[in-house]
Amino acid sequence: MPATIDFRAVFDSLTIPTMLLDHELRYVDMNRAYLDTTMRTRESLIGVYVMDAFPNEGPNGVRLERSFRKVRDEGVVDVLPWLHYAIALPPERGGGYDDRYWSCTHIPIRDAKGKVAYVLQHTQDVTEIRRLRDAAFGKPPSDQADQLSQDMLRRVETIQTVNETLAAERSYLRRLFMQAPGFMCVLRGPNHVYEMVNDAYRTLVGRDDLVGKSVIEAIPEAEAQGYVALLDRVFSTGEPFIGRGMRLFFQRAEGMGPEERFLDFIYQPITEVDGSISGIFVEGSDITERVQAERQQKLLMDELNHRVKNTLATVQAIVMQTLRTAASPKEFARSFEARIGALSKSHALLTQERWRGADLREILEMELRPYSGARVSLAGSPLRLAPRAALTLGLVVHELTTNAVKYGAFSNESGHLDVEWRVEKSGGPAGLTLVWRESGAPPAGPPERRGFGRRLIERSIRGELKGAFDVDYRLDGVCYEFRIPLPDIIERLPA
Repeated sequence: MPATIDFRAVFDSLTIPTMLLDHELRYVDMNRAYLDTTMRTRESLIGVYVMDAFPNEGPNGVRLERSFRKVRDEGVVDVLPWLHYAIALPPERGGGYDDRYWSCTHIPIRDAKGKVAYVLQHTQDVTEIRRLRDAAFGKPPSDQADQLSQDMLRRVETIQTVNETLAAERSYLRRLFMQAPGFMCVLRGPNHVYEMVNDAYRTLVGRDDLVGKSVIEAIPEAEAQGYVALLDRVFSTGEPFIGRGMRLFFQRAEGMGPEERFLDFIYQPITEVDGSISGIFVEGSDITERVQAERQQKLLMDELNHRVKNTLATVQAIVMQTLRTAASPKEFARSFEARIGALSKSHALLTQERWRGADLREILEMELRPYSGARVSLAGSPLRLAPRAALTLGLVVHELTTNAVKYGAFSNESGHLDVEWRVEKSGGPAGLTLVWRESGAPPAGPPERRGFGRRLIERSIRGELKGAFDVDYRLDGVCYEFRIPLPDIIERLPA
């Protein structure tokens, strides 16, 4: 069994000056060679911002800081082949500044989620090379050898300038890529490994640790939905795929169910100079909100058509039945106006609730308001009805109230009305039981003819709501008991 490696000892044994910065570019660690080269102690550097430890307000200080930030923000290696950078001498070395030349390499160190957590620098002090050149050829240059050296230096500086220009352009393009409103990523190889991912893509899938993983590893649910097969086809054929309104379910967070999203996107093959396919560029937009809005609009239009048809059918039935039973045009106008008024009240109540339904108590109170007080008693838990049930029961309550005014509890000064409702389940599906009980009224008896009011109640309860009812004609007033299946109820709120 191999012995445990002491990485601290290995780090300190490296002859190349090496140090590590955290995400805020503060010193985390450094090896002995770095401390010897910079003439500093570990205690004086740990936790200090690197540009505060070695300040330089000139162009070379800007270049160094820009390189650190580039590596941290873009996750790429950056090299400064030639950096003229003086460092302050400690008091025990006489103070002042020591003119130095450096060659620096900066490397990103990622955490478990793939984000850059540290920046590693290893640097070479090339000051002696410059001093040897000056000693060998003198200053200023006077011979061909020194001129060649100067030419080489200028070429290095020119190459570095070109590299910095290219790096700036690359950094600009990368910022555009990361900040683009549409989601983007670059996949490499036949296994579709994430190489670059922008912020919108990470937001879409709800994950950060994508770079370096294949699509199947990072988003396993995509395989069963056929999206990995599409990537395989694009990679093997070199033909792009354009998806419109494609549905995909993402497991965006642990412990939560799949979330439905709708996407417009393109899988574009990345073609190399030799014609081979090296990867796939993915770009698209999340159109979930638009699809949901279109669905909602269609639902509203269908619901509006349905409501208009039902309302017109109800009005037509009221007209025909009122015409058949009215003894005169005046009676027709009065009865028709009252019934349309009841329908309008129910519509107004539903509109107030945005057609999400209405509470049964509100429907009763709205119709019985002129007779409320000691003469009316309502008892029952809060109970919301579906819009269709609310309209239908509104018409039924109006007919019952009209009959009570004409012949029942409200036709004299001593009558009283009790309305009770409850949800029951006795050996079958749950249902609403509503009891309309009049007392103190003139003796009740079956009507001599089956008028419109009775037909409306029967059609509403038995036809519209698939329910049933019984009528008890008692000596002190009529009693109705209605039983309506529970599916017409939106929800039962706690008492």
